Amino acid sequence: MAGRIVKVSGPLVVAKGIENVKMYDVVRVGKERLLGEVIELHADNAYIQVYENTTGLCVDDPVENTQEPLSVELGPGLVTTIYDGIQRPLEKIMSLYGNFITRGVSLPALDREKVWEFIPMKSVGETVSAGDIIGYVQETVLVKHYILVPVDIVSGKIIEIKEGKFTVEDVVCKLQTEDGVKELKMYQRWPVRKPRPYKEKLVPSEPLFTGQRVIDTFFPVGKGGTSCVPGPFGSGKTVLQHQLAKWSDAEIVVYIGCGERGNEMTDVLLEFPQLKDPKSGHPLLYRTVLIANTSNMPVAAREASIYTGITIAEYFRDMGYSVAVMADSTSRWAEALREISGRLEEMPGEEGYPAYLPKKVAEFYERAGKVRCLSSENRIGSLTVTGAVSPPGGDLSDPVVQATLKVVKVFWSLEDTLAYARHFPAINWLTSYSLYYDVLENYYRQNLGSDFVELRTEAMALLQKEAELKEIVRLVGYETLSQQDKLVLEIARMLREDFLYQSAFDPVDTYCSAKKQYLMLKSIIELYHKAKQKLETEQVSVEEIISPKIKDTVAKLRFIPETQIEKIEDFIKTISL
Repeated sequence: MAGRIVKVSGPLVVAKGIENVKMYDVVRVGKERLLGEVIELHADNAYIQVYENTTGLCVDDPVENTQEPLSVELGPGLVTTIYDGIQRPLEKIMSLYGNFITRGVSLPALDREKVWEFIPMKSVGETVSAGDIIGYVQETVLVKHYILVPVDIVSGKIIEIKEGKFTVEDVVCKLQTEDGVKELKMYQRWPVRKPRPYKEKLVPSEPLFTGQRVIDTFFPVGKGGTSCVPGPFGSGKTVLQHQLAKWSDAEIVVYIGCGERGNEMTDVLLEFPQLKDPKSGHPLLYRTVLIANTSNMPVAAREASIYTGITIAEYFRDMGYSVAVMADSTSRWAEALREISGRLEEMPGEEGYPAYLPKKVAEFYERAGKVRCLSSENRIGSLTVTGAVSPPGGDLSDPVVQATLKVVKVFWSLEDTLAYARHFPAINWLTSYSLYYDVLENYYRQNLGSDFVELRTEAMALLQKEAELKEIVRLVGYETLSQQDKLVLEIARMLREDFLYQSAFDPVDTYCSAKKQYLMLKSIIELYHKAKQKLETEQVSVEEIISPKIKDTVAKLRFIPETQIEKIEDFIKTISL
């Protein structure tokens, strides 16, 4: 028996008489069968958030229960595809219906007609368990898509496994289990609000290299870690998210445009096919899944888009990949929660947000992590989450920022004053922090340089000292400083302008390898040590020691191509004042 609508309030619909209804069931609302999800139950009333425009819905329109939770399809075809917040393939919709999504459109997320080459990795007679790999599909030149045993199959013996070309609907393997014969296809479904299981969560021991000097050297995030980028309008949150998606050394990137402006998602869609992965030389889109849920789409779908993206990311993590999720912006997601909460007439918390906002934020970020995957094999995968937060006016006391900072371990503080001074990335080096640095120190020492940690510590001390000296200069003037203090100001300027500053639009400077970062930092600190020694032994000024030629050489270090970084090593060896 179908239910019926008794009230329509924006994206919220109240219905009565839905048979066997449960929390988070997906329902079809109205004559156009709009997609909705049950988010609250009171007596016979079901409160439904509808993921499409509810204009035209009337009292007594039918509501049909699918008796399934909101789920995503996981299988070959995810990479390079552009989805909306509820995993509808946007390119397929455009080819069938035009540039605007027709209400009630329901298409499978994975192409049912595309043929994939399945290569088995197991044979008949072998026993497999939940999470084991039975074979793979070469999804793109960068991604080998492993086919996993579903987690609800505890154990089974392979009685048939095929090799060849199949669609995702074809059966490629049959297992004999205690409950009978189970047929495995190349895809599976998973409810988005339920985290995918794993064996064990591990401590992040390796940094996620992003190619951005201020992040990798000073405020790194571990693979499997969490970070947030709060900042006011115009401070560069989206550009930074784009940079992380483009250049981070994650094997899979899931970019969630959660309520951002359409032109920002358009930039991603146009740029990613053109940009080349620095490691492989292939287009970055070949390792990217895009969730394009822009601000002109229904507000309720923003709330779902976060969960859609993180579930897809968990699926690739379970294959043993290093996955990075970029959520831009979680503030829009929180605003969707606030609107739905208001229409449910719940008691509001701070600034109108629901009282359970911190819990929702924590649940999302806790799905990140470096894990030992659910499998009989010793497979390790990682899921790193970076969320942009857009507080009004850059106010860091905003509830969304505060709820996020309680959970994440890396804080990249974007400031409009730096952005207006044309310093990008506009991350404030005095207020940002990373709680992963201690566990990553050994990695840096072993893989970059035994003195890397000391160089970084000294550079941070110089930048801190510069902030103090600038206050003195404002009060009594530059000429009152000692030559040693003037040297600190000059070296700190080099750190700011020639190391921390990085142009996203310069083809060489947009990406900086870890080795090049180490050599650039070493050259500046080495210059400081030699200049300081000369000041102590000779009666000379800083202007005489740090010549325009040396300044020019240091300024040009960031434009040296990755293939020629030995030039930086030569500069370090030949520093003489």
